[in-house]
Amino acid sequence: MPSKKALVRRPSPRLAEGLVTHIEREKVDVDLAVEQWEAYTEALRTHGWETIEVDPADDCPDSVFVEDTVVMYRNVALITRPGAESRREETIGVEEAVASLGCSVNWIWEPGTLDGGDVLKVGDTIYVGRGGRTNAAGVQQLRAAFEPLGARVVAVPVSKVLHLKSAITALPDGTILGRIPQLDVPSLFPRFLPVPEESGAHVVLLGGDKLLMAASAPKTAELLADLGHEPVQVDISEFEKLEGCVTCLSVRMRDLYA
Repeated sequence: MPSKKALVRRPSPRLAEGLVTHIEREKVDVDLAVEQWEAYTEALRTHGWETIEVDPADDCPDSVFVEDTVVMYRNVALITRPGAESRREETIGVEEAVASLGCSVNWIWEPGTLDGGDVLKVGDTIYVGRGGRTNAAGVQQLRAAFEPLGARVVAVPVSKVLHLKSAITALPDGTILGRIPQLDVPSLFPRFLPVPEESGAHVVLLGGDKLLMAASAPKTAELLADLGHEPVQVDISEFEKLEGCVTCLSVRMRDLYA
């Protein structure tokens, strides 16, 4: 059976101080967020994922959004250099975690910036959002790290949302889910399925037809179920107040040594 591991990181007590860029700030209930995080990680485990908890970074309010700190391709872990300077210390514990799993570790170096939330992998195609958190040098360094391994890197302009994966994710067959108004250039994606809710653009592939998605997108869940998928819904309302989504809260690693 293929190895399925997911890096996760417990919310910081300072979560409510997390960055907000494209939405109005709302009050965050940190205790409720911890409960939601525990339910999220339990959903991963229930569907065959081994969760590996990265050491907490309590002084980093956004550290629960572990996806932004590393990009995985095959057995290579590319440690990012987040576009928000306040988030750069988050990478330290993540680097230790992926190294302990036997990954080959690379880094994004100054002047490059790259957030993992800007990276969407569809087979061997890697879409990378060029926007507020990821710059041109970061895109170039990601390309240099992964194209020699067989990846095809496609840069995508991002100006209407925080990260590329704030606007789109992909179904198991490679169809892109998203909202046209949130995309700068929708024509970059060959197969596109519009969804009725903003949070419906975000799914985590659990395996088979199962899709982890936010409870705040019931109409999208109904649409995907009608297309033969099996939505697994979790409440992540407190993280959505900080522009978070189901993909942000873990780093999924499949076939690590393939």
